[in-house]
Amino acid sequence: METANASHGCYVYVLGSWNGGRPLTYVGWSTDVAARLAAHNGGRGAKSTRGRVWRILYVERFATRGAAMSREWHLKRDRRFRRALLDGVFPNQPGAPDHV
Repeated sequence: METANASHGCYVYVLGSWNGGRPLTYVGWSTDVAARLAAHNGGRGAKSTRGRVWRILYVERFATRGAAMSREWHLKRDRRFRRALLDGVFPNQPGAPDHV
């Protein structure tokens, strides 16, 4: 059974951050990506995202929470995809990932 919020769709998102060191990604799911990004940037998101400024690199919409969570699981294991996103956003930066 889905909640009322989930009836509008569930989203999988990839966030990126680069603070002069190595660029990082974070993969998550939410029914409200903008609110979730604000939580991450406000220090109320996942512990691993605190203390950094994040920006949205990628978003996919799904009809069900289960489908979104499944895609999140796959994206968390797809390092090549996340590195390609970072390469497109932070090209030629010291510490940015090279081509895989």
